[in-house]
Amino acid sequence: MKKQVLLEKLNKLIEPIVVGLGYELYHIEYKKEDGEYYLRVYIDKEGGISLSDCEKVSRPISDMLDVEDPISDSYYLEVSSPGIFRELFNDKHLEKHIGDTVKIVFNGVFNGAKSLIGNLKSFDNDNIYISIEENEVIVPREKIKSISLEGSLKEGNTNE
Repeated sequence: MKKQVLLEKLNKLIEPIVVGLGYELYHIEYKKEDGEYYLRVYIDKEGGISLSDCEKVSRPISDMLDVEDPISDSYYLEVSSPGIFRELFNDKHLEKHIGDTVKIVFNGVFNGAKSLIGNLKSFDNDNIYISIEENEVIVPREKIKSISLEGSLKEGNTNE
C-alpha cells in the first residue's frame, strides 16, 4: 500500500478515537528509522498535552489497530504532543498561528538563505507572508520544505 493511501486510511481510523476522547488529531506520520517502523500520532488540546493524555489515547488506538490491522509491517506506536516547536502541516495549523514567530526551511536556497525566521502574517494558496522587522517577505509555497513554530520555552508551559 502506498504511504499516502496508508496515512489517509490511518487518519480515518484514528481521528474518531482521538476526537471522541476530547482531543484534536494534529498529525500522523509513519516512518522507518534505524531499521524500525514507527507510527507517530500527534494529539493536541487547548492548554497542552500531558503524559496521561497520551496514555489515555494510546490504548484505544492500539486496540483498534490490533483489530483493523492496517499496517503489514511490525511497528512501534507512539502518541505524543506536537511540541511547542511544532511543524505546521496545513492551512488549519497556519491559521491558528498567524501572528506567531515561525521558522521556514527552504527547498534549497531562497533569496540567498536556507531558512528564515519571522512573524507569520498571512497566507494564500500560493504564498506565505512573513514579517521580518519592518519588512514583508513573500515566500512561494513551492520553495518551502517545512514551517515550524519558533519560540522560547516559558516557565509553566505544558506544551512539551
